[in-house]
Amino acid sequence: MDVLIAFLVVGAIALVLGILLALICHFFATPDDATQVKIRACLPGINCGACGYKGCDDYAAALAQGGVKPNLCIPGAQAVADEIGAILGVEAEPFEDKVAFVACNGHCEATRKKADYEGVPNCKGAAMLYGGPGTCTYGCLGLGDCANACPAEAICMIDGIARVDTSRCLGCGLCATICPKKIIQMVPQETAVVVMCSSKDKGADARKACQNACIGCKKCEKTCPHGAITVVDNLAVIDYSKCTGCGACADCCPTGCLKKVVFPNLPEGVDAEDLINTQFEVPHGEE
Repeated sequence: MDVLIAFLVVGAIALVLGILLALICHFFATPDDATQVKIRACLPGINCGACGYKGCDDYAAALAQGGVKPNLCIPGAQAVADEIGAILGVEAEPFEDKVAFVACNGHCEATRKKADYEGVPNCKGAAMLYGGPGTCTYGCLGLGDCANACPAEAICMIDGIARVDTSRCLGCGLCATICPKKIIQMVPQETAVVVMCSSKDKGADARKACQNACIGCKKCEKTCPHGAITVVDNLAVIDYSKCTGCGACADCCPTGCLKKVVFPNLPEGVDAEDLINTQFEVPHGEE
């Protein structure tokens, strides 16, 4: 009997507290900002943080308060920027599409393992053990942290390294953030030449670790007619604001680590939201 009484008392207290909480939420709730609600409806809901805010809700709130650019949503691109601009009554600045690029070409035939890794099956865990099992400590670990983080399933492992299908890439940057080696870069969509290496070792050491490594020879730097390439810490770096895509650097590279590329856009008629966490099939763009 005493147990039953105690149970009823506790239940009554819980019921009263629940009613009180419901009343407090009803009478003291902050009304939704109509502008914020409209803006939030325009955003894709990936919560990638590429805009500089924690997620879409925070970005929408900041936009509603004013003083924030409407073109910071990378996955939404120009279409979302224009929608937000219309809601706020401002003109959105031109949007630069960006895609993810893995700066590594250390595939299975170009490099080798120095040890067998049997630890936690992710890149973060492998990187903590002597820089990873590969001979190149700068290279892709190939365990798929980036692929698991990609909301559009635009990344897969090919020959032991990550590769990005830019016809699916939303440009959110989640893969670049999660990569422990920081070898994934966000580059302009119209990029025509890339450096497929991240090694900062000196030439002989870099080539010993990977046949496709940049050896810092500076041939590309001397050949580029626009001064768009400099060798920093034994690695070629491209200034995309100067690069015209002539390809002279790629033609003279002795190890082939500079490559001419074409990054296809999302196919016409396909919205970014259609690709988020789906198996939606997208045809590759023409190269």
